[in-house]
Parts: sequence; C-alpha cells; structure tokens
Amino acid sequence: MDKSKIWKIVKLLLKISITGLSLYLVFLKVEVRDLKDAFSKSNPLYLFLALIAFIISQIISASRLNTFFKGIGLNIPAVYNFKIYLLGMFYNLFLPGGIGGDGYKIFLLRKKFSIKGRRLFQAIFFDRLSGLWALGLIISMLVIFIPHLGIPNWIPFTVVFTGSIAYYVIMRRFFQDYSHNFFFTHFKALLVQSMQIISVIILLYALNHDGKFAPYLFMFLASSLVAIFPFTVGGLGARELVFVYGAQYFNMDQQLAVIISLLFYCISAILSLSGIYFVFYPKQLGEEKIELR
Repeated sequence: MDKSKIWKIVKLLLKISITGLSLYLVFLKVEVRDLKDAFSKSNPLYLFLALIAFIISQIISASRLNTFFKGIGLNIPAVYNFKIYLLGMFYNLFLPGGIGGDGYKIFLLRKKFSIKGRRLFQAIFFDRLSGLWALGLIISMLVIFIPHLGIPNWIPFTVVFTGSIAYYVIMRRFFQDYSHNFFFTHFKALLVQSMQIISVIILLYALNHDGKFAPYLFMFLASSLVAIFPFTVGGLGARELVFVYGAQYFNMDQQLAVIISLLFYCISAILSLSGIYFVFYPKQLGEEKIELR
C-alpha cells in the first residue's frame, strides 16, 4: 500500500474520530431523549418546506459555479452541471476520505472537455470564495440585531464596505477571467445563503420556536464557517459544538439549537444522497463508468 492510500485512510479515521468526539461533547450537554421528543412534536409540513428551501439554495449554488465555468470559456449544459454537482455533494458527505467532491468534478470535466485542471480548480476556488464573502456579509449584518455581542454598528458596516471593495479590486486586477460576472455570481452567492437562512427559519417554526431568531441564525452562519474546514465528516459534530457553546453565550435553548443543526445536516444528507444515483447509473450522467474511491 503506497503512502497516499495510507494517508487517505489515516485522514478518514481522524475525521471519524473528531466527529465522534465532537458529538460526544454535544450529548454531554443535551439529552438524546429530549431531542427525540422535540423532533416528534415538529411540524412535518415545515420540515418539508425547509428541505425545499435547501434544494433551491443548491440549485442556485450549482448555477453560480456554472457561471464561473463560463467565465473561463467552459460552456456546460445546466442539467449536466447540476448532475455533477449532486455527485460532488455525495462524495463530500459520504466518502470524506476519498478524492472529494471538488476533485471528482475536476476529474470528470478534464476528461470530458479537455480543459486544464488548474483552470477548473481556480474556478471552483473562486466559487467557494464568493460563498465565503456572502457568508461574512450576512454575519456582519446580523451583528446589528444582536446587541448582546456589544459590537458598535459602524464596525460591521466598515468591515463589509472596505473588505468588499478590496475583494473586488483584487479580483478585477489579478483574476480577470473569474471576475467577468462578478456582481452576478456574488448576487447568486447571497441568494444561496439567504435560502439556507430561510430553511433554518422554517425549521425554527417547525419546532414551534416563538422567541428571537437572530441568535440562532447567527450561530448557524458561524457554524457554517467552522464546517468549511474538513475536520469532521460533512461538518457533523463541528456545527453542533458551535451551537451548544453559542447557546450558552447567548442564553439560547441548547436543545433547540442542537436539533436545528442536526435537522439541517439531515436535510443536506438527503439531497447529497441523491448523487449516488449517478454512481450506479453513470450513463445518466454522461460518463461511461464512475468508480467509488
């Protein structure tokens, strides 16, 4: 067995271990029985609507990525792009020790369209960067509605304004191929995050929450930032830890915070699992064969 395969196994084991430890720490703070009771009392219609909102966010996200592809001259049919996007979601969530969803997209597109991997990597990188920008923007705006943080309103406005201008100037100056549709792609990035926030709001309604929404939304976005780093399997455990300790700081309902995080993970998993269809039926994707790695 070569070193690369050994490292993949070690990396997967580390992710599983950290995920398990994180969930252990979470369930030290909340009772599993209470979580089951809260879920059993949730409104199934709202849960379904939360799933629909998340699916819409991912359709927009796939479209955003395709806009970056078009910026480098790669014209991919929207349907094909969404299929490989779902396949990438499946690889990211259910096969975290392998090549990864982004890596597999690069592999497929290089083979099908004979384009340099570096160009594809950069397009995917800037797609992710636009999502990070939107996440930071919305978090900064939410700070205004959470006086408990004690941050003056002028600080988030200043950070957003100066940071966005610097970001735009750097993109236009050094990465012109990826900035042709700057405002369009970043508008889509805001839509993606907005639809996910709507999904969380619907989950709060599903669980009969009638208090303040802003702290839960802030912690959700903060947990999304933490989940970007691939220390756990699909962000599982990391998100919940952020919610648990954030709930203590904001005097939120820890039980509600954790179940919101777990439900959102389940919603993401449901859509991600649909990508396995193209593993077993690769002709529907347009590829001869797809191997699980």
